[in-house]
Amino acid sequence: MIEFTVPEGAVAAHAKADLDCSDFTYQEDAQAEFNRLPGDPYRLDEDNDGIACEWLPHRSSTTSTVTSTAAPLRGVNAGLGGSTGPADFEVVGGVGLTVLGLGLATGHLMLRRRRRAAGLRRR
Repeated sequence: MIEFTVPEGAVAAHAKADLDCSDFTYQEDAQAEFNRLPGDPYRLDEDNDGIACEWLPHRSSTTSTVTSTAAPLRGVNAGLGGSTGPADFEVVGGVGLTVLGLGLATGHLMLRRRRRAAGLRRR
């Protein structure tokens, strides 16, 4: 029989369904979690500027144990570019093009049937 041991912290991490800024001691920890998961599912960035839990204290530079990379100045993580979905005008345009395509296809089929029916009557 094979036995598996699971570290204590791993079970606690998976039991947590939602994270809030109050679950972090330092802003850097919240930022690391924010950067780990795209789309900000825990809503750690309240003002969509790419910085999670801005009100949390920062680690002092002498006791920092986390190696971090520089945050991007532009792009999706900085709040520029990207979005949560198509804009309203894109949805309206897509629906309009779909209706136009269906109308053209239906008109073509009706015209073809009429021409075929007219050709059969002539004979």
